[in-house]
Amino acid sequence: MAHIIVTGNEKGGSGKSTTAMHIATALARMGHRVGALDLDVRQRSFGRYIENRVAFCERERLTLPTPQYADLPEVDPATLAPNENINDHRLGEAMAALDADCDFIVIDCPGSHTRLAQVAHSLADTLVTPLNDSFVDFDLLARIDPNTNAVIGPSIYAEMVWQARQLRAQAGLKPIDWIVLRNRLGAQQMHNKRKVGEALDALARRIGFRVAPGFSERVIFRELFPRGLTLLDLRDTGVEQLNISNVAARQELRDLLAALRLPGVAVSV
Repeated sequence: MAHIIVTGNEKGGSGKSTTAMHIATALARMGHRVGALDLDVRQRSFGRYIENRVAFCERERLTLPTPQYADLPEVDPATLAPNENINDHRLGEAMAALDADCDFIVIDCPGSHTRLAQVAHSLADTLVTPLNDSFVDFDLLARIDPNTNAVIGPSIYAEMVWQARQLRAQAGLKPIDWIVLRNRLGAQQMHNKRKVGEALDALARRIGFRVAPGFSERVIFRELFPRGLTLLDLRDTGVEQLNISNVAARQELRDLLAALRLPGVAVSV
């Protein structure tokens, strides 16, 4: 069975689609068969990213390792079993089609609470939650005391992950390996950065996730999307020179892949 990687966070703008694309493409470049699903049926940032990649390769006559993208299939409501949810059925069909041919399936969830996102979290072997490094985003995971910054208790998204873990336990599946990525870290050791880090470490011990460094704020990520490229493609395509910032970003990706501890993956990208 394919190992399922879900990028999830109910707050938009945290870098979920960028993270999903870089993980999926890195695995494809390593020779793994990678499937991709975008559950944000409105914005489709992950799906559009892959479509941009395919179009760029056709235009430039290049062959780049690319995840196998699948749209959620349309389903005739008349074919559903009694009380069966149509979105559950659509996701199940898409997963079954990819599972037969893939080593990994990367699923990008919308930045909102939806039925599709709930189900996807319960399917996750590895859950990756990119989080902008601020207490505004931290509030999605936990409530804190405004005076001491001490964690009071889990918040809405953490509770949803707990429910997904309960469903997996009831089904006899292995626990979710949950990794929270600290995205857009500042270059300097600022007071707020340290406080957020301390709060994350305390919450990690309390509700069971691992903290890993994500991607720093870099202009290159916004420039790559229209061409469907990732940091790993720059040297092969020749469209960008590898400056110091790009080399540092590639190392951040290597560190991220190592932190995921995916089965059968030796980080050598």
